[in-house]
Amino acid sequence: MAKLQVSLKARALRYLSAREHSRQELGRKLARYAQEGDDVEALLDTLEAAKFLSQSRFSESLVHRRAARFGNSRIMSELKSHGIAPESLTDIKANLEADEFARARGVWERKFGTVATSQEERAKQMRFLMQRGFSHRAIQAAMRATNTDED
Repeated sequence: MAKLQVSLKARALRYLSAREHSRQELGRKLARYAQEGDDVEALLDTLEAAKFLSQSRFSESLVHRRAARFGNSRIMSELKSHGIAPESLTDIKANLEADEFARARGVWERKFGTVATSQEERAKQMRFLMQRGFSHRAIQAAMRATNTDED
């Protein structure tokens, strides 16, 4: 029995129904299935015009998914890799900076929960937060807050 061919638009809508995608990401996924006469860019334009594909919704979704675990620099880097416009990145960064300390503190508490007793352990905790993309300022504030809570 022959396998039913799914149209490019149906495939795009299936991807978008699962989660928000950036234009670049969806284009890359659809390009694998494009036939000779298919125009992926035209389809993406149509989806954007019909409000099925939205860069602002994608940005909000990505920030919402990543904010509890990662810092500003890691989130901003991921948004840039998805081709989000620079002018919208400044707004997103401003919103993220407001609560970076609290997010760093939450990540630290989930991972470690206890104040470092040695310099090596403190350095390990700081490296962990840096790898998660938190700024040095937020890491210092989170580590200082943990020290004052214990005293």
